[in-house]
Amino acid sequence: MLNRSFIAKVLAISVASWIGVEAISQSEASKSAITILAASEVKWQQLNPLRGDKSPKAATLWGHRTGPGPAGFLLKPVDGFSSPPHIHNVAYRGVVIRGLLHNDDPKAEHMWMPTGSFWTQPAGGIHITAAKGNDILAYVEVEDGFGVLPAKEAFDSKERPVNVDVTNIVWQDATTVAWLHDAGTAKLAFLWGTPAKDSLNGTLLKLPAKFSGKIRSQGQSLRAVVIQGRLKHQSVGGNILPPGSTFASEGKTVHSVSCAGGVECLIYIRAKGMFDVSS
Repeated sequence: MLNRSFIAKVLAISVASWIGVEAISQSEASKSAITILAASEVKWQQLNPLRGDKSPKAATLWGHRTGPGPAGFLLKPVDGFSSPPHIHNVAYRGVVIRGLLHNDDPKAEHMWMPTGSFWTQPAGGIHITAAKGNDILAYVEVEDGFGVLPAKEAFDSKERPVNVDVTNIVWQDATTVAWLHDAGTAKLAFLWGTPAKDSLNGTLLKLPAKFSGKIRSQGQSLRAVVIQGRLKHQSVGGNILPPGSTFASEGKTVHSVSCAGGVECLIYIRAKGMFDVSS
């Protein structure tokens, strides 16, 4: 479901995206280490141990999924999975990486979201999650320790869920967004937060096939998750980072990346502050 408040935020963010970004030279970039975690190296465990083998698997990419503070993790349900009605103690955001996912009120008709789709689930809201397809995978992000609770403990957080199919995402290019420097190459979609200095925000970055360029982090931190495509990062010697992989940095940092093969690359970026992209 796509409510009016979300549309208003998208429009406000579109205007805000005209805000300029600072230029960063390679010498100005932070020399702090870039962290890389390939999807093949993650450690899987049950998302909800109380459900045993019926629980989807989860793999933490950063932070502590069940501990205090923000965290990001991969969600891996099996084909045909459908949860019982339940709630979570905190709100979360999700991006579909592979397969089809449904997340909504228990009585709602299934709306299957494909790769690149984005959804949010407020804390306390009763819902179900269902999945179908082969090798299903999604990225989930929380701002505090994540827990699964029975529907009888539901409460109203005053927030409402949002489901955005990838076909409904609003993409902008260098003609409308100062964060992109080269027309006809990268595209950006603002998903949540405030795209400004020292502010937390989430975006989707789309790079065309055979793109080669730089993502310059200008803020306090940048965390990226590969959603689609064959992305290469200079820090791993040009090796492919498949969907579900992540790279991150603190402070001003330059990430040299390329999109290999004939398929465009899609990257989810959580940033504290701004970043820009050039080829």
